[in-house]
Amino acid sequence: MDTSTPILLIYILTWAIWTWWFVYGRSQKMIMATVSWIALCVYPYFTQNIYALIIIGIILTIVPFYIQY
Repeated sequence: MDTSTPILLIYILTWAIWTWWFVYGRSQKMIMATVSWIALCVYPYFTQNIYALIIIGIILTIVPFYIQY
């Protein structure tokens, strides 16, 4: 795991988003929000490139709005 400052800031932002998805998904009983929450929890540990972190994070944040299950 890389510990440079931009990477750590992306991790903190990602954790804030997945916490929001967790609360939102539980209150709305949305399976896709829960799946997105799990993916947002896991993907930063496997991605080292900052641009990939940003792009994947945006995609995982937006997907539950378009795929409602």
